[in-house]
Amino acid sequence: MSNVTEMALPPEWEDDERMNFLFSDFKENRDVNTTDWDSKMDFWSSLAIQSCRSRGTVCVNLQELNKIFRRKGTLPLGLPTVIQSMARAGKVQRESEFAANVDSGWLSWGVGLLLVKPFKWTFSTLLGSSRVPLEESFVVIELVKEKAAELLAAYKSSAFASRSLLSFQELCALSSHVCTDESTLCMAVLQLQREKQVIVSLHEGEKIVKFCRPGQDRVSPVSDVDIGIYQLQCSEKLLGERVDALGVESEKCREEARALLREGKKSQALRCLRGQKLVEKRADKLFSQLENIKGILDRIAQSQTDKLVLQAYQAGVAALRLSLKDVSVERAESLVDQIQELCDTQDEVNQIIAGGGSSSEDTEELEEELKSLLEDSKSDGISGLPEVPTNPLSPDGISGLPEVPTNPLSPAREPQPSLPGSNLLNSLPTVPQSCFNITDEELEKELNRLTLADSGFQHKEMSSPAKRLEPAQ
Repeated sequence: MSNVTEMALPPEWEDDERMNFLFSDFKENRDVNTTDWDSKMDFWSSLAIQSCRSRGTVCVNLQELNKIFRRKGTLPLGLPTVIQSMARAGKVQRESEFAANVDSGWLSWGVGLLLVKPFKWTFSTLLGSSRVPLEESFVVIELVKEKAAELLAAYKSSAFASRSLLSFQELCALSSHVCTDESTLCMAVLQLQREKQVIVSLHEGEKIVKFCRPGQDRVSPVSDVDIGIYQLQCSEKLLGERVDALGVESEKCREEARALLREGKKSQALRCLRGQKLVEKRADKLFSQLENIKGILDRIAQSQTDKLVLQAYQAGVAALRLSLKDVSVERAESLVDQIQELCDTQDEVNQIIAGGGSSSEDTEELEEELKSLLEDSKSDGISGLPEVPTNPLSPDGISGLPEVPTNPLSPAREPQPSLPGSNLLNSLPTVPQSCFNITDEELEKELNRLTLADSGFQHKEMSSPAKRLEPAQ
């Protein structure tokens, strides 16, 4: 049985005679039997690529292929020759050389999965011998191009599409459904860098990836402005997380104060409330900073939009200039005169047609119909109005109106002590004038209010006005 479980095997895989030929080694001289040599090469090269695609990877090595294609205890003997032939044809490339050809500084930003240890032989020696190191990884060019296109599409459809600079961690998060591991992501990013769609840079020890902006054919180098915008976006994220955390901490302090009041621990409850006020003060300060950063980012986004609009205007002016290149003022005046002449002719034709199609009898009938419609509309409008009294000042016309008061307005009376709820209103604390200069008396009043809310005294006071509230113990 085979270890290949995630891919569809060719029909001849169960044919022992055919597989014995395919598992045998290649002849040293291809010219001995070109047809057999080529058919075996096509079989294994396509199967190797298919195995990588089924596993979602873009790299292949001899050790992995031997494990995948083991059949009935035997290994394919010609796989080293297959890898060599694919390398000569440009279908695969050593992982280290692929990365170095794209970016000479790839080791400085690599994720540590490229070339665990360097090999002492060169690519020329690989092509001249049948020995292929088992652990040496090769990039399948066809697959890495496909993966790079998927990664670019994932970025454009993500929430990060409005940003040109992303951290490597953010890129890993948005491409988790595209790249199975960091090594595959690394190869896809290198391919996009080869296609001038991204550029990878290091900023304070952090890997950042810049994508090509819409309307541009290639990505521009990372500038100081890009770094500034990236730092603002990072600050916005951190401040937002901190403000949310302080909000949770503030609510926790308030709940602790409420619980301590129920237990009768008034001094400890006061400390909790004092801590809550300090937390709220820090949260307000951070929130103000967060709003400032958001305002700056909005202005930057607006300036970029304005720049695109100006570029569109410039392109439109250039196109209009080209379209009017062969047009002279004299020619334009001649065209306008011709158009005006044609319009005058059309007006005369329209007048003739309109005059010939009507008669005096039709005109009289239409005038009569218009007159009747006008009279109907007047009668409908008058009938729908309310009747106006003939003498509006008569007693009958104003009998339903209230009498005009003759006494002047008196000032509002003080609430009587016996009214329900008056004691409760008088017992409420005054509104503090400052949110930060809080005294112990104000905290104690707030504790009393919490006690009232928990014990339900407020309801009792409303139902029994004669009973006064006692201070919290």
